[in-house]
Amino acid sequence: MKAVVIQRPGGPEVLQVEERDVPEPQEKEVLIRVKAAGVNRPDVAQRMGKYPSPPGVPADIPGLEVSGTIEKLGSEVKIWEVGDEVCALIAGGGYAEYVVAPAEQCLTLPEGVKLTEAASLPETCFTVWNNVFDIGRFTQGETVLVHGGSSGIGVAAIQMITAMGGKVYVTAGSEEKCRFCESLGATLAVNYRTTDFEEAIRDHLGDKRLDIILDMVGGTYAPKNIRLLEARGRLIMINAMQGKMAEVDLLRVMTKQLVITGSTLRPQSVSYKGLIARKLMNQIWPLFPDLIKPVVFARFPLEDASKAHALMESSSHIGKILLLA
Repeated sequence: MKAVVIQRPGGPEVLQVEERDVPEPQEKEVLIRVKAAGVNRPDVAQRMGKYPSPPGVPADIPGLEVSGTIEKLGSEVKIWEVGDEVCALIAGGGYAEYVVAPAEQCLTLPEGVKLTEAASLPETCFTVWNNVFDIGRFTQGETVLVHGGSSGIGVAAIQMITAMGGKVYVTAGSEEKCRFCESLGATLAVNYRTTDFEEAIRDHLGDKRLDIILDMVGGTYAPKNIRLLEARGRLIMINAMQGKMAEVDLLRVMTKQLVITGSTLRPQSVSYKGLIARKLMNQIWPLFPDLIKPVVFARFPLEDASKAHALMESSSHIGKILLLA
């Protein structure tokens, strides 16, 4: 099979297509003939040598989500059949013509979603559900701020939270991105390059504050986030693109009884991710296509994975970037 391989840590140019053996599924895995693979920030970090893959996962083939057709079943797999069209969350190896995935981490395609679009869903939907709904304990009527609203995670969060009865505020890096986020359902989108998001959201909220903040930025955002949270609010970290160190007013955290937490999904167990998969299919998948839809910005062939990574690093996209196998 063809696979995109990281030749050495470095820039997008180190991604090259090579011939590799088709992997064999273990007892509780399926072999998927890949139709599309999602491109995500962790793939970029892995390419740069900053995000090693877990044990047992290809160290030099990135890719955390795919869509495709099941070609072969492990001996203990009972919930899928050969020929089923699925999308799946995986721990790596997705930039290839074939990949193995735990059967528990595969999902059916939501209604109205094409096989070439479905690879845009697993990583983002799993991440949003895990952090906002499970860890953040979102309830209907709550108000959520999502930083990076036009990212893959952002566009999923806007739609999922709105569909589940929440109100969403976002930050994004251009007026075009802000307007797009509002078209998806965001109550207010703030251009962080031209406007202080804390002041803009305070003005809009009046005497109220936010219940949950989903932050992938870190750094100087931390004190602003804390000031924007309601009593017993939750600040949930999923990345720290601006820096892992931040100044935190601990007295404010104590007096407002805030929760500051976060997560990484990749190292979690198959059973942990399998539980999220079932929750998504039960509670989010029925909301397609009326309330939620995939947002795909660009598609590239496997051979152009370097161009896909360059686009990801430019941050000029809105939504997801996919590779077509």
